[in-house]
Amino acid sequence: MAFNPSMLLGIKKRLEIFSSEHPKFPLFLRTVGASNAIAPGSVIEVKITDINGRDYTSNIKLTPNDIETIELFKNSL
Repeated sequence: MAFNPSMLLGIKKRLEIFSSEHPKFPLFLRTVGASNAIAPGSVIEVKITDINGRDYTSNIKLTPNDIETIELFKNSL
């Protein structure tokens, strides 16, 4: 996949919009990052409740490769 600078700018703009509409989420991420909670072996869990009340949950246990990817995103956006 070729690097597309305009796509990166588009992603950055969407993240800015998301952050302005959900200001507590970036604060949460900063808190988690500052507490060193994101480390190999940590588990990230996501739960979505749809409009009918059904829950969908998934999780991943972070690997060193995952940490490297997270750091790449943190440093590029």
